[in-house]
Amino acid sequence: MIKHLQTAEELLQGYTVMKELRPHLTEESFLEMNETMRREGYEVHALFEGEDVVAVTGIITLTNFYDGRHIYVYDLVTKATSRSKGYGEKLLRYIEELGKERGCEKVTLSSGLVRVDAHRFYEEKMDYEKASYVFRKKL
Repeated sequence: MIKHLQTAEELLQGYTVMKELRPHLTEESFLEMNETMRREGYEVHALFEGEDVVAVTGIITLTNFYDGRHIYVYDLVTKATSRSKGYGEKLLRYIEELGKERGCEKVTLSSGLVRVDAHRFYEEKMDYEKASYVFRKKL
């Protein structure tokens, strides 16, 4: 089952998995930042195996000149003890279907340079193309 997490209790279930990707987050900072991000359109969705969250994603639906209407995936993580069971694929396929339902042209994401296994998953298993580099500068 995949569910859009909305209440603080639901979000904290997702936090336990999200923390594996975003270790700097505390429960408090996760809930506070999520509230601000939610007002901007951010959503957390989780894949459950029984009562347990095994994978989580953070997404937003956006429109811009280069990707048109699209879903941007900020976060996609499978619980370490649940990897290689197809959960990431299942959650990403769900996002793709959600995008189609919302009239999106694409699903877009970025992935850190060191995440070579994730890149292989996106390109070889999920048929995503490497389209650009992301640059950033701290202010």
